[in-house]
Amino acid sequence: MTTAAGTTSWIDGLKPYVEKGPLIAFTLGLSSGFPIAMIGATLTSRLAQDGLTKSTITAFTLGFLVYNLKPLWAWAVDSVKLPLIGGLGQRVSWLLFAGALVVAAVANLAFARPTTDLSGTIIAAVLVGFAGATFDIVIDAYRIEQLKPYQLGVGSGMSQYGYRIGNVGAASLALVLSARFGWAVGYLACAAFVLPAIVTGLVIGEPERHREPVRRRGIGEMVSAVAGPFAEFFRREGAMIILTFILIHKIGDTLANIVLRLMLNDLGFSNDEIAIYDVGVGFWAYLIGVFVGGALYSKLGLKKSVLISLLLMAVSNASFALLAMAGHSNWGLAGTIGFENFTSGIGSVAVVAYFSALCDLRFTAAQYALISAAASVVGRLLTATTAGGLVERFGYVDFYWGTTLIAFPGVLLFWWMSASGLVDRSIGSAGIEGEGDARAGESG
Repeated sequence: MTTAAGTTSWIDGLKPYVEKGPLIAFTLGLSSGFPIAMIGATLTSRLAQDGLTKSTITAFTLGFLVYNLKPLWAWAVDSVKLPLIGGLGQRVSWLLFAGALVVAAVANLAFARPTTDLSGTIIAAVLVGFAGATFDIVIDAYRIEQLKPYQLGVGSGMSQYGYRIGNVGAASLALVLSARFGWAVGYLACAAFVLPAIVTGLVIGEPERHREPVRRRGIGEMVSAVAGPFAEFFRREGAMIILTFILIHKIGDTLANIVLRLMLNDLGFSNDEIAIYDVGVGFWAYLIGVFVGGALYSKLGLKKSVLISLLLMAVSNASFALLAMAGHSNWGLAGTIGFENFTSGIGSVAVVAYFSALCDLRFTAAQYALISAAASVVGRLLTATTAGGLVERFGYVDFYWGTTLIAFPGVLLFWWMSASGLVDRSIGSAGIEGEGDARAGESG
C-alpha cells in the first residue's frame, strides 16, 4: 500500500521535470539531436548502399570534426547582432538564422550525388556539420540562460531526452522514407526537426538570464569580443586543471564504444540481435539513466552526483570485458548494453550540468562551445584505426580492462577537485545567478 508520504515524495520528484525551464530544454534538445544524425549513421548507410568503399566513407568524418572547431566562431553568437531579424533578440534571431542554415545545408545534402560527385557530397556533409554546430551553439546558450541554477541538472537531463529522441527519430525517419521514396525525400522530411527549437524561441522569446551584448565598433573591441570569453575562463583559479578534466573524463568510455560493433560482429551476434539489444535496450536504458541522473543531482548536489556518475561509467567498461570473456550471450549483451547506457544517461545529466554551470553568462555561447568541443575532441582523435590496433595487439578482454583503468584518472582528478574546493570555486555566474545554486542541485 502506498502511503500518503510516499505519494507526495514521488510527485515532488516529478515536479522539476514539468517546470517551464526543463520543458524548454527538452524541445531544444529535439532539434539539437538531428543534424549530426544526417551526417552520422544515416549518411554511412546511404553511402554504403551507393556502393562506396569503407575507406571513402571515412572521409566524411570531416563533417563531425567541424563540431570541434565551433569555438572559432561561437563568439559571434554572443556579440554580433544580426541585420533585419536582430530586433527579435540576440538568442531568438540567431536561433532562426542557424535553423535556416541547417535546413539549407540538409536540403543541399539531400540532392547530392555521391556516386557521380564525391567531392561535392563531402562538401555538403561538412556544410551540414558547420550549420549543425552553429545551431548547437545557439541552443546550448539558450538552454543555459533559460534554466535557473537549481534546474541545470534536471534541465540537462530533459535536454538529453530530447537530443536522443530527435537523433534516433531523425535517423529512423530518414531510413524509412528513403526505402520508399529515395534519400532526397528522407533528408528533406528530417529538416522539419528544426521546428521545435524555432517555435520555442518565437513563443518564449529571449531566455530569462540572457545578457544583451555590448556593441563592438573598433578593431580593439572586436578582438576583445573574440578573445574575452576565453581570457575570462583561463584567468580563473585552476583553469588548466579544469580543462584537463574536461579533456580526459570520457577517454575510457570513448575507446570502449569505438570498437563495440566490431566486437559484437566478431562474437557472432546477428544484425537482428544487435538491433534489439544495442539499439532497443540501449535506447530505453539511456532514457531511464537520464531520469535517475536528474533525481540524483537534485538529491545529492553537483559534486556527489558527478563523482558517482564517473565511477559508474568507469565500471561499465568492465562489463564489456566480461561480455568478451562470456562470448555470444544474448543475456550478457542485454546486461552489458543496458548497464553501459544507463550509466551514460546518469553521466550526461550530472556532467553536462557541471559544464553548463562553468559558464559566465556574459559569454555563454562562446564558453560552452569551448567546453563541449574540448569534451569530445580527444574521442574524435582516437579513431577506430587506433582502437582497432589496440584490439589486434591485446584482444578484446584486455582492451576493455584497459579502458576501465584509463577511465579512473578522470575520476580521481574530479575527486581531488571536489576535496580541494576547486569545483565550488570554478562555478561561473550561470551556476549561481538566479534562483538556487547549481552546486546544491535544488532551489532551497
